[in-house]
Amino acid sequence: MSATAPRAAEVPIKQHPVLELRHVSKTFDGTKALSGVNLTIERGEIHGLVGQNGSGKSTLIKILAGFHSPDPGAELLVNGRPVSLPLQPGQFRQLRMSFVHQDLGLILSLSVVENLWIDELSTRQQWLIKWGRERQRAKELFAEFGLAIDPAARVADLTPTDRALLAIVRALAETRSSLAGTDDYGLLILDEPTVFLPATGKRQLFETLRDIARRHASVLFVSHDLDEVLEITDRVTVLRDGQGQGTVTSATVTKDQLVEMIVGRRFVTPPVEHHDPTSQPADIAIRGLTGWLVHDVSLDLHRGEVLGLTGLAGTGFEEIPYLLFGARRAAAGTLAMAGATYNLPTLTPAEAVTAGIALVPADRLREGCEGTLSLADNVLLPVLDCYFHRLRLDRKRMEHDVQSLLDRFTVRPNRPELKYQTLSGGNQQKALLAKWLQSQPRLLLLHEPTQGVDIGARQEIFQLIRASARDGTTVICASTDYEQVATICDRVIVFGSDSRTRELRENEITKEHIAEQCYALMGEGNR
Repeated sequence: MSATAPRAAEVPIKQHPVLELRHVSKTFDGTKALSGVNLTIERGEIHGLVGQNGSGKSTLIKILAGFHSPDPGAELLVNGRPVSLPLQPGQFRQLRMSFVHQDLGLILSLSVVENLWIDELSTRQQWLIKWGRERQRAKELFAEFGLAIDPAARVADLTPTDRALLAIVRALAETRSSLAGTDDYGLLILDEPTVFLPATGKRQLFETLRDIARRHASVLFVSHDLDEVLEITDRVTVLRDGQGQGTVTSATVTKDQLVEMIVGRRFVTPPVEHHDPTSQPADIAIRGLTGWLVHDVSLDLHRGEVLGLTGLAGTGFEEIPYLLFGARRAAAGTLAMAGATYNLPTLTPAEAVTAGIALVPADRLREGCEGTLSLADNVLLPVLDCYFHRLRLDRKRMEHDVQSLLDRFTVRPNRPELKYQTLSGGNQQKALLAKWLQSQPRLLLLHEPTQGVDIGARQEIFQLIRASARDGTTVICASTDYEQVATICDRVIVFGSDSRTRELRENEITKEHIAEQCYALMGEGNR
């Protein structure tokens, strides 16, 4: 938790809140997604919104965006002025609200400056765009927040951190433009903005958000990461099962108290048990693995072991799962497993699957599954050959088997025909694990396995990973979530600069010690 006092207290004059929502309800097909929810965001405040998947957070945000209409009786005030509901699509811009969604809404093939001013440039009534002047405007805007983003660069070439910051600064610029000549405050709404950011990127983002809140706009910060929420916000509103559970001050509430509000009961984290990996034979050997960032990495893995890989951004540990699966081309290295040796620079994903290797990537929607296909098609894809009968797919047997599988992995709702992208983050991740664990792979590669997942689903995923290891699968988990690494891993390799590593075992595997070693190794590399 941040040691600084909440900034909301720094606003000396009592003024109208930026936003007030009162008595907001929403019913879908007879089911209440929201029931009498109230939300007040003050000027200069960073306000958190938390709750499990299905608690109503997304529905509330979509009402503010004009995507959903609330039930009758809801009230909205913006800067003290009543606004009629439902909002029309795009009306949020007139109300000085801007949204940054998890996918950021950037066009990767365009330049930074084109993405930054795309709305403005598309509505200008002029034939000639002076790109030099537009790039200078972008530089001045970035400099205001201490950002060193090249306006001429392609967005596809930016780091995840710079992409997130670009999307946020663009939203702020739009809001600020609409505020010109008024005393109003804008509202920046961020939905899971840190999902793909490394630790250093999160710190840079938080500094930018604090600067924004001091001068330009309040912030609604939606996240499953409660440590982040308590660090960056002034107050937090909790939703559970579509109902508000109250608003608390971030500086005085504990994480355990917040968890209890979210889940409705005291949440007891299961005790951490680190198993001795050397009790089983070392049956997987990685030698000389070299990629873009890692160089000459060699590891021995034991049957049923959960090995954690972690470090600070740029140390390269996060590329190891992709190099071992053939999803990214290795420059050098071999993998020996089950009596066979694989040349990693030539290994393809298809060959990896045949060898018994499975990959659960960080970006499950773009790289793990096809969002527009059904649950059945996604989950059964690795074993689809089993369902061909006389050159046709046996859909009836597929549906029966996938229902049993989804039940085993507690995926809700258990409806094989649903599109994968319609599920909550936690259920998407459990379905992705079901896709690979059904065939009991020899080596399971995980990258940020609980990213964007609520606290309840997070514990379920931990249990699935540990159960897979008990069944004999060797697991590699690459993550910047030190608490996650400390919870599920038997052994941890911390990466520093120049592929320096440090191995942690047993009592050394704590969230605090892992973080210390990450920074210590980077310090050694800079001497």
